[in-house]
Amino acid sequence: MSTHTANNTGLVALTLIMLLTGLAFYGLIGFSGQGADWQLLQDNYFHSILLFSIKQALLSALISVLLAWPVARALYYLPSLPFQSSFLSLCILCFVMPTLVLITGLVALLGRDGLLTPMLGEGWNLYGLNGILIAHVYLNLPFAVRVLLQQLNNIPDLSWKLATQLKMTPWQRLRRIELPMVQSTLLQLGGFIFVLCFNSFAVVLALGGGPRATTLEVAIYQALKYDFNIPEALTLAWTQLLIAGSLFLLISRLGQSNWLAVDTLTREHTPKPSPLTRYLHRGIYVSTWCCLLLPMVALIPGLTQSDLSRFEPMALLQPTLTSLAIAVVAALVAILFALMILAPIRQARRLRQSRRAVVLEWISTHTLVAPAMVISVGLYVLLLPHFDLDRYGMVMVFVLNAALVIPFAIQQLRPRLLQYDAQYYQLGRSLKLSPWQHWTIQWPFIKATFISCFALILLLAIGDVAIFSIFGNRDWTTLPWLIYSYAGSYRIAEASLASMLLLSICALIVWAFERVRHHA
Repeated sequence: MSTHTANNTGLVALTLIMLLTGLAFYGLIGFSGQGADWQLLQDNYFHSILLFSIKQALLSALISVLLAWPVARALYYLPSLPFQSSFLSLCILCFVMPTLVLITGLVALLGRDGLLTPMLGEGWNLYGLNGILIAHVYLNLPFAVRVLLQQLNNIPDLSWKLATQLKMTPWQRLRRIELPMVQSTLLQLGGFIFVLCFNSFAVVLALGGGPRATTLEVAIYQALKYDFNIPEALTLAWTQLLIAGSLFLLISRLGQSNWLAVDTLTREHTPKPSPLTRYLHRGIYVSTWCCLLLPMVALIPGLTQSDLSRFEPMALLQPTLTSLAIAVVAALVAILFALMILAPIRQARRLRQSRRAVVLEWISTHTLVAPAMVISVGLYVLLLPHFDLDRYGMVMVFVLNAALVIPFAIQQLRPRLLQYDAQYYQLGRSLKLSPWQHWTIQWPFIKATFISCFALILLLAIGDVAIFSIFGNRDWTTLPWLIYSYAGSYRIAEASLASMLLLSICALIVWAFERVRHHA
């Protein structure tokens, strides 16, 4: 395939993704016969939802980054900490953990009858801002740790040599060497976590606890599910898309963090911390281990609350196979589309067309900030008169799951492909290599990143609930939806068992992914 053909194919793929979003909004506008209800912008209800959405996302991002910093420094200064490789794998697992698994564990740990609830006093309440912040920090702190650790690993040995020669104090090393290395990343990292938390749905729906803790995404769901007030849902959706999209565009201009990269640097001159600092780093490390493991361990007692001998194993087999099938197909389609979409982006970067590249990158990742519930409901309304969605709804589950993980595939593949272009593309052109020869050279260069990317989006696709809630049916239940059904009917033992199974599958994928990554 020639470069021109590859660019055209990428633009077609990009158009299809945009068409999917456009049809969703068209479906809602066409059904209601009117556009958004802009009068809602003057309503106090709207103001409270918007302020809470910003407040919880800002606090979640701030706390995640602040707590991740000392953990990353502990890992950096004490590279011989026991089980450090396992800890970094746990960080990946926590970031991509299906939300319902985490919520089940947090309820078992900190809910009304939770294992640790008696220690928190009578005024403790998991539901509301408390639970939302805990869940968001749990999901995003491990991601922040890996990003910051990667940046610290990029500090050159020469900097530490000079610091030793100049006899810098720990505070001077922090201010002169460490902070400048991570300064640009902090804003980008915080902004990305803000977008993820701003668009959070399942966490706020399950742990919000009422109208006082409602975000735009949940308000959209309520407007569509309970009131079927489409103009209100559209207003909320456009507001969310404008805020989150603008911020994400700004973040994209700051660069990308390749947080799954393997550390290949040798660190021979890293300063040795004092004995007191070493004890402090070890304490932080052990405490983080405990905090990340507790919600998972809290699932175990739930297994003993009822007689599981009467539980049908086949009740888990079909949902498990369905979840895996959806995830594998979605991941394959997403990674194929990502490679196609990246072709015109790479071409724009090679030609130094920065503005065109930024626009293409924003369009390619817009589903990261577009409300998933609105896209699902809009397409449902549009397709309902023309198709038997009870029969063909699962097709849309596959399609939308793939579309919503494409941004993550692009974010992971993009840095490595641009690096290949910078190092080998001009050489390949001067040697007049064919497209196939280009690919045979490019594949070994991106193989490890490709496999890592596939594992990441596989994990993200396996935990979907929002899309299945609209297009799914009882004949093809997924494992996350089964957990939601069990928890909703207070079948704690079954919910814990299904959660443990889903968590085990995710852990197995992470383990295989880490083996491939380290081998590469």
